[in-house]
Amino acid sequence: MANVETSHHHHEEVSVWPFIIGLGVLLTPISLTAYFAWQNQMAGLVLGGLALLFLLFGIAGWANEHFSKDPEYGLGAFGTYLFIITETVIFGTMFAAYYTARATRAHEWPNWVPEGISIPMAGLLTLILWASSYTIWKAEETLENEGNRGKAIKWVLITFILGTLFVVLHVNEWMHLWHEGFTLSSNMYGTGFYALTGLHTSHVLLGLLMHLYSVWLLATGKLSQQRPTVLRATSAYWHFVDFMWLLVAGSAYIIGTMGI
Repeated sequence: MANVETSHHHHEEVSVWPFIIGLGVLLTPISLTAYFAWQNQMAGLVLGGLALLFLLFGIAGWANEHFSKDPEYGLGAFGTYLFIITETVIFGTMFAAYYTARATRAHEWPNWVPEGISIPMAGLLTLILWASSYTIWKAEETLENEGNRGKAIKWVLITFILGTLFVVLHVNEWMHLWHEGFTLSSNMYGTGFYALTGLHTSHVLLGLLMHLYSVWLLATGKLSQQRPTVLRATSAYWHFVDFMWLLVAGSAYIIGTMGI
């Protein structure tokens, strides 16, 4: 009986979607090579379009396959934690380069600080992200403890609105500073400032896409009290983004504007 039960639970699944995604990944560098190195723009555009279709179609199919299977093993959140670890390495590299420049050019650095850079704006952006951390936590708690998908959707949408507000205000600040002459290539502070804040904002945008995906899954019933893994992963990633902002803001705004 034990052998029968073991053979019942141990089975292998075959999916075509990783192969399709792999084709998209393979065609991406080929399309770039055709466009830039081989100077064949038409071939590059066609291959690039095919790569994008393969990627989108493959990801959508693989995700749909996941939600059509039972049971949910919950490894998505664990995968997100591993992804966060790799992202920490990327941010760490950026911080190392920034602080190296800050230390080696300490005497010149005060001359590079623009008048338009705003510490209060950094504080406002921080409060917005802190609030969004609370709302995404409420969404996760509501789904897992109450099973109320409608309330969870509301909390995720509030998080999305707060994240969007962060991006809008941040981009507006970039435009203001850029018009003052504080650009990516104006000096080492400009390079470091836009590199750090730009890297972080790209992660915020990815988080916003994850919020919209979670809302769709909640609305269609694919994400529920019995299947909370995607929302768990989204919440964990968003908390990581919020935490990294504290380091980015402290480095780019506070340490960056110190006159030493």
